Amino acid sequence: MERGWLRRLLLCPPLLCLPLLTGCLYHTRKLQEVKAPSAVMDADASQLAAILSRNYATIQTLSATVDLQASVGGTHKGTETDYTSFRGFILLRKPEMLRVIGLLPIVRTQAFDLVSDGNTFKLYIPSKTEAIEGGNSLTTKSPNHLLNLRPGMFFDSMLIRPVAPEDEVILTTDENLSQDPKTKKWIEERYYLLSIVRAKGTTAATSAIRELIPRRVIRFSREDLRPIEQAVYDAEGNIETITQYGAPQSFGTEKFPGTITIKRPLEEYQIVMTIQKLVLNQTLKDDQFQLDIPEGVKIQKLD
Repeated sequence: MERGWLRRLLLCPPLLCLPLLTGCLYHTRKLQEVKAPSAVMDADASQLAAILSRNYATIQTLSATVDLQASVGGTHKGTETDYTSFRGFILLRKPEMLRVIGLLPIVRTQAFDLVSDGNTFKLYIPSKTEAIEGGNSLTTKSPNHLLNLRPGMFFDSMLIRPVAPEDEVILTTDENLSQDPKTKKWIEERYYLLSIVRAKGTTAATSAIRELIPRRVIRFSREDLRPIEQAVYDAEGNIETITQYGAPQSFGTEKFPGTITIKRPLEEYQIVMTIQKLVLNQTLKDDQFQLDIPEGVKIQKLD
């Protein structure tokens, strides 16, 4: 009988033999239950692209009063600085017109005035009696990261552009666990990631691989298929800008994200815009996007 037991033991796979040798020792841990989403919506890439197109087409002009709060620094710099929030005004008119005016905290005098027609921009800083002019497309990066900002970043953060007919897309899913700060319960969140991709540079004739890199990745909440984040990538596949959209708020009869957070990971700074007032699709005239630099002001030209 002993030989039969030994023969059965030798014939067992090693892992299945462990309970025989250890007396089936195990320990079960109790984990905190995760709350699943109450509703999860399904969509394909075409349906998500249609949501972007519809949202973009709905808005022709935008006029907003915002509070702006900037933070500079991070792990690479070793420090982080939060600047005092200040009031700002944003005018936007399709296809590319943009004006942003910022006021100094407390005294509320003008800190800066920025205008862009989509091709070129002007920035006037009254307190320094300085102005900057340049093209919207960045050709040469400056060591001063703030000089690498272009108005298109603000425009594309306020309105997510639709998927173009020639774009290639990839649709994937994602999920995240977050803890409710009040109840301390874990909540599961589910997302769609719509990646708009392109070929990376030129592929060598001898290469059998066609490498693709993302141009944009748009995150949708699966609770309501609302776009909640957009990541924009450079030609090397590095994340240039991450824009996060807060919960929709009511502004009269319109719905719009209550906050828009713009992050620039490479330069380590972010800007949080809190929308105070918003008017959509009112008439905005050309002279509202006109900025005349006063005589005698030093003008710096950017490439």
